[in-house]
Amino acid sequence: MKRIIADCGPGPLEKLEAGEMLYLSGTVMACRDRAHRRMAELLSSGMPLPFDPRGAALFYAAPTPAPPGRVCGALGPTTSLRMDPFTLPLVAAGVRMFIGKGPRTPQVTSSLAAAGAVYLAAAGGTAALGGGCVDSCEVAAWEDLGSEALYKIVLRDYPVFVALDLHGGNLFEMRMRK
Repeated sequence: MKRIIADCGPGPLEKLEAGEMLYLSGTVMACRDRAHRRMAELLSSGMPLPFDPRGAALFYAAPTPAPPGRVCGALGPTTSLRMDPFTLPLVAAGVRMFIGKGPRTPQVTSSLAAAGAVYLAAAGGTAALGGGCVDSCEVAAWEDLGSEALYKIVLRDYPVFVALDLHGGNLFEMRMRK
């Protein structure tokens, strides 16, 4: 199975094809609904994000507290469709990789392809496995949001599928045609 680095730049992204399974490693920014809303509000008001979005990877997830001996508890994807109202400003700011579960709206799908961004889907129900793929996990911003804070997470071989590639390939449409 192929491996990809989260902040790999455009070259490796061009080689991805919808339906491929990958192991994802590297730094991702992880958060859920409330932090996404806050990011969209900051961007719309011209304020900077607490991380550099250019080339960044954004994971729709929030880790659970770490049990003894681990850096992270469970880490699994949340439904991406809920983030779609806040995604376009993040794409415009330069985020180039999104990780979550489930399909995206047509507007987000087309904006990702136009911007050279990909969407990777992680399997739901695999949060315990996902937590074992975390090398480091720390709150990066917005501790006031509790479990929905913004996290900086370093992944090692987190399993994902290419759901939306740069060439218009769409895993969800492929599955519906079969």
